[in-house]
Amino acid sequence: MFDSLTEKLESTFKRLRGKGTLSEDNIKDALKEVRLALLEADVNYKVTRDFIKEVQSEAVGITTIRSVEPGQHVVRIVHKKLIELLGQKAAEVNISERPPSVIMICGLQGSGKTTLTAKLGLKYKKKNKKVLLVAADPYRPAAIKQLQTLGKQVDIDVFERGQARPQDICREALSTAKKSFVDLVILDTAGRLHIDDELMTELAEIKKQAEPQEVLLVADSMTGQDAVNVATEFNQRLDITGVVLSKLDGDARGGAALSIRAVTGCPIKLVGVGEKLTDLEEFYPDRMASRILGMGDIVSFVEKAQEVVDLKDAEKLELKIRKEQFTLEDFYDQMQQLKKLGPLDSLLEMIPGMGNALKGATLDPKAMIRVEAMILSMTPQERGNPSIINGSRRKRIAVGSGTSVQDINRMLKQFAQMRKMMKNMSKMKFKGLPKNIMPF
Repeated sequence: MFDSLTEKLESTFKRLRGKGTLSEDNIKDALKEVRLALLEADVNYKVTRDFIKEVQSEAVGITTIRSVEPGQHVVRIVHKKLIELLGQKAAEVNISERPPSVIMICGLQGSGKTTLTAKLGLKYKKKNKKVLLVAADPYRPAAIKQLQTLGKQVDIDVFERGQARPQDICREALSTAKKSFVDLVILDTAGRLHIDDELMTELAEIKKQAEPQEVLLVADSMTGQDAVNVATEFNQRLDITGVVLSKLDGDARGGAALSIRAVTGCPIKLVGVGEKLTDLEEFYPDRMASRILGMGDIVSFVEKAQEVVDLKDAEKLELKIRKEQFTLEDFYDQMQQLKKLGPLDSLLEMIPGMGNALKGATLDPKAMIRVEAMILSMTPQERGNPSIINGSRRKRIAVGSGTSVQDINRMLKQFAQMRKMMKNMSKMKFKGLPKNIMPF
């Protein structure tokens, strides 16, 4: 989402790093470009103005250290102010110690409320909580059906009463939850295409009746400044406790993420980063600020990896790599784990320096599928020892995978290069990484 903003900020700071010393004039020139980049990213005008003012007041007259380039001082200040703008610290979702806890999900129609309800349910099911999802949007039968479908996917019960009044649905659901010893009740409330008094009155009644620990507003990141306006209105009428930014993986400019906390005062608690029900992350201001400035987010990368990588398997793999025993079978297994982590380009952006190293390189998901087809068309012996793959074997593999002999040759050559590179990975830096080293 922040690709355009990140690129412009990096370009600005790169020019600033070329300065021998910092002066008020070159700081002002740089901050003009930063201000323009923020406005183009659809960041609220007042938020942008105050942000630039704070950065400038701290940057002008700064005492530089010989070992640190002047431009790096400004980057440090911008990073610090971005963290403050985004909320300083991560805000956790409040769960009551006395069950059932209640989370009320609200927002406009199409913002992603129903999907978030299921994602949130799965998140807490993994924490051994007994969850009940409530279809409290009787006006759209499709919403009820969608929640039931998602509930089946994550094996969580869904409470619904068809076209009954939302207030009655929620009251009956809470009564059922108490009798069934449910830990967490998540209310998927109704939305509209626009905000109206009828909707707000209904939501206010549900809130008063259910007494939720959290009232979370789902704000569509793709709508830019409209998301900020919606959050402001909902906060004034419902006193929301937090915001969830949906569709953060989209191609919007990111202004909502940078504005919503400052304008409403409500913390961003969660972000939706994909269509899968596992694509829900806690919002960390410091990590987001680092990603916006092109510094990567290695902590989130490691956390994602820990979810799918077994430590013992990783140690065995490391030993294989050192002894140059890494096979195509191992490579295939690693590709399957990599797919569980999410889109490859998004993952690489989390690694400091990789975003710049891979600029201009194409990451084609279909290429990975072709490589998988090639490996699956090989015998176990061929995967374990690629050196036995002669001309006739290559023809057979090409036919089986729907590729050409040239494709097989290229993949095997690049796999050999990659295996050598992996052995020496600890001695290498990402800078200058060949863009064609991977077989996809």
